[in-house]
Amino acid sequence: MCAALAGCSSGASPGGAAEGDERPLVLATFTVIADLAREVAGDAARVESLTRVGVEVHDYEPTPGDLVRTEGADLVVANGMGIDDWLLALVERTDAPRVVLGEAVEPIAIETGHYAGEPNAHAWVSPAEGARYVEALRLALGELVPEERDAIDARAAALTGELERLGDRMRAGVAALPSEHRVLVTCEGAFSYLARDAGLAEASLWPVNAGGQGTPQSIARVAEVVERTRVPTIFCESTTHPGTQQQIARTAGARFDGSLHVDSLSPPGGPAPTYIALLEHDIEATLEGLGA
Repeated sequence: MCAALAGCSSGASPGGAAEGDERPLVLATFTVIADLAREVAGDAARVESLTRVGVEVHDYEPTPGDLVRTEGADLVVANGMGIDDWLLALVERTDAPRVVLGEAVEPIAIETGHYAGEPNAHAWVSPAEGARYVEALRLALGELVPEERDAIDARAAALTGELERLGDRMRAGVAALPSEHRVLVTCEGAFSYLARDAGLAEASLWPVNAGGQGTPQSIARVAEVVERTRVPTIFCESTTHPGTQQQIARTAGARFDGSLHVDSLSPPGGPAPTYIALLEHDIEATLEGLGA
């Protein structure tokens, strides 16, 4: 029964549930995959995120409280592929089982910089790869709460249908764009999976996990792409520093959109309070920006 999990636990561990809540605790490393797990689990489990909304995931420093929470978890959900390796320091000291969602993905390699050759971790930004995450969660949660498996399967199927709809929307929208505008220019290279699946070329100031540092060479390369293609809008992620990208936009006469969400959901009143809303926002912002 535990083939999909790295380890097993039975029932709620001490501290793993709120008083009076006997459901198993599922603890995710960051808000995006926590919401995805919550959608699949429904009422079968209590799902929490180790990090808060708006927190930068790559360089997160676990706290002693995180260790306590991990020890109380019945399942830990990680992305893997380098983005939440800090989790390993926690789970290696506990008996918490875990599922690593990125293991369901055929990774795209980072092409430049210190991390060249390493996997790009941001697979969830593509609806098609998000569906692979859903399947991994369906299996892991079905093993954790087998009496709820039918309901978990049904929620996973509905969520997969939503992701297929979003993927269709993205591809149809890109197909309607002028060919010279089918370029997604971002600050961080976090959209490789989405760009590939949507039929977009990609240019970014820095590769993932680079701490927001563009080099003179990468800045010149992005500026050249924007000037050559006359792409109407260039983008930045909501948790990164946009100054250089804003300057490139001003120089080229392009619009700037710094609203894309990747590593974190927004607060409830924002544009990306759930995983599906995050994808919808990023897809619609991209299509609107490139279509003008």
